[in-house]
Amino acid sequence: MALEREQVSLRLYTAIATAYYWTYDDPAAATADQTLKRTALSRYVKLLFLVKKYARQNATIADIFAEYVAKQPEKVCFVFEGREWTFREVSDYSNRVANVFHTHGYKHGDVVGLVMENRPEFVGTWLGLSKLGVIIPLINHNLRKNALLHSITVAKCNALVYSEALCEAIGEITESLPSTMALYQFNDAIQQTVLANSKDLATLLQSASKELPTTNVKKASHHDQLLYIYTSGTTGLPKAAVITHSRYLFITAAIHIVAGFSPNDVFYTPLPLYHTAGGMMSIGQALIFGATVAIRKKFSASQYFTDCQKYNCTVGQYIGEMCRYILATPESGNDKDHKVRLIFGNGLRPQIWPQFVERFNIPRVAEFYGATEGNANIVNIDNTVGAIGFVSRIIPSVYPISIIRADPATGEPIRGKDGLCQLCQPNEPGVFIGKILPNNPSRAFLGYVDKGASEKKIVRDIFKKGDSGFLSGDLLVADERGNLYFKDRTGDTFRWKGENVSTSEVEAEVSNASGYRDTVVYGVEIPNLEGRAGMAAILDPEGQVDLVKLADTLKQSLPSYARPMFVRLLTKVDMTGTFKLKKLDLQKEGFDPNVIEDAVFYLSPKGAYERLTKEAYEQIKRGEIRF
Repeated sequence: MALEREQVSLRLYTAIATAYYWTYDDPAAATADQTLKRTALSRYVKLLFLVKKYARQNATIADIFAEYVAKQPEKVCFVFEGREWTFREVSDYSNRVANVFHTHGYKHGDVVGLVMENRPEFVGTWLGLSKLGVIIPLINHNLRKNALLHSITVAKCNALVYSEALCEAIGEITESLPSTMALYQFNDAIQQTVLANSKDLATLLQSASKELPTTNVKKASHHDQLLYIYTSGTTGLPKAAVITHSRYLFITAAIHIVAGFSPNDVFYTPLPLYHTAGGMMSIGQALIFGATVAIRKKFSASQYFTDCQKYNCTVGQYIGEMCRYILATPESGNDKDHKVRLIFGNGLRPQIWPQFVERFNIPRVAEFYGATEGNANIVNIDNTVGAIGFVSRIIPSVYPISIIRADPATGEPIRGKDGLCQLCQPNEPGVFIGKILPNNPSRAFLGYVDKGASEKKIVRDIFKKGDSGFLSGDLLVADERGNLYFKDRTGDTFRWKGENVSTSEVEAEVSNASGYRDTVVYGVEIPNLEGRAGMAAILDPEGQVDLVKLADTLKQSLPSYARPMFVRLLTKVDMTGTFKLKKLDLQKEGFDPNVIEDAVFYLSPKGAYERLTKEAYEQIKRGEIRF
């Protein structure tokens, strides 16, 4: 029925959109606009047909992958550090994983956490566990101590798989983990030393069967939970967002179809595989569509297009910060010596977009927008510079997403006299929402493992009493044609180095490291850099904060992207105002020593906090001191 409704909407939309054609003064503009609408709609309907097909089959991600293993067993599935993994090899590896954990008693509904750097075994491990119906939280391998411990325990893991490279990080929290939690250490070689109370997974895998276990195995279903992918919300530590098999399929298929990917493409991703972008949108191209994916362990600006050339990649993935780093590398005769026909990602700023595609000869950019846990996802399909997607202003019911008026500081919707939300006008910034339809995988909001956190992301009574939607927390703006542009984040979360940073988490760590002093953390803009750099203001009237200790402690307790780039030592706090207002005042002052009387320090490339002089401030503005 849902698909039939979409088809009716398509026919109705086409009729009205055709009439709308004649409202243009410029026939060429009208033709281009209608072509865009029809392309977007035809691809969306194609997506719905594919999703419906796999729903009828009750297919899991492993089921779909098995189809390609049978069709093309010797085709290259993954390329990593010079080694090619065929579809058969990935299947065999995942089956070995499934057999090891099956013999150890793991079953449908159990939770096994995975913390491992980028590598094919990362995918093979969660894919194998999913064949048992096990749920796999994909944990950020950059996290340490409290944040890492929280990510493991909040998911209620029965076991944890970690790689040899993460031994030190796991060792730091072992005593705090539940005594019932089993530990599996994956080493690069067999018969190697493992942490106390850990099992040697590499050795266990060597003797395991490569056939799919079927005895006493309860198969997962299409709508069962598959993964937990962590995301930083507006407050607190990382939240575990629920990803079902159907959700994984929809996200992967949506970017594939709407952006115009092909199974013959070779994808390149240096993004972390524990996030949606790398772990679903790129890896899913192999699992769901039989394409080849080249994986890099860690992003390198100088090697990005060298790798693309080396592996004959046709599609490259990015986040905006990466594009700036790549553009900053010295020009080379090899800049255009590649086969990349399209790049896709989020955060490519319009200020560098034209220069990037010109220098590296990129025919198409598929900029997208979406949240891991959300249901409001869009893609730029027509190369409009700076746009993150398109939505019709004629019949929004075809794809029910909206921009509503909201307080930019809090993200709270601004309601009318009738108590309902108000739509923004063209070029008016507002909060982006997606209508929730529980029985439609493209419109459902699965939320977080923490149900209380899920409820905070839902806005109710939007355009009529009783309806609901996912509240993104992002400020967007739409032009007259329906092209959407990202403006900023609302509330207490800011974005830096491609990651969402929760101020409350950083405030707690900075306060602890500075002797439990009053601390406020916020994001500040640095000229020509994407996102906002973290800045911590610490109440220190006696000048007793040890900046050396602060830097060393934060290096241990926070991932690099969450560490404050600037520290301001406050001599006094205006106690007459609210904390929120003071925070906004501090943010407005930024890190300019010309207007700030307090001592300000910046995190130098040496990893120490150094005094921010007026000269250093100008060097930062010119990009001579880099972050």
